[in-house]
Amino acid sequence: MKLNVRALAIAGALIWGLLAMLLTGIANLIWPNYGQDFLQIIASVYPGYHATHSFAQVVVGTLYGLVDGAGCGAVPGWLYNRLAA
Repeated sequence: MKLNVRALAIAGALIWGLLAMLLTGIANLIWPNYGQDFLQIIASVYPGYHATHSFAQVVVGTLYGLVDGAGCGAVPGWLYNRLAA
């Protein structure tokens, strides 16, 4: 059985980019202390992203999350397909 690498990439991007990064960023704009530690950890990983109360930084973090989530979904799926063959 092979995994659908494209579907895993899309699922990873949606979960990490939209659910984790976008929702946490928006909640942090509404309630300034919400998720602050999480966002600071993410800021230490993603260059150019800063855990500040700015909509532009929410967009940057979401874009990073979409790309990172897609890669973290696609790479294990691709690797599984290669090793299972």
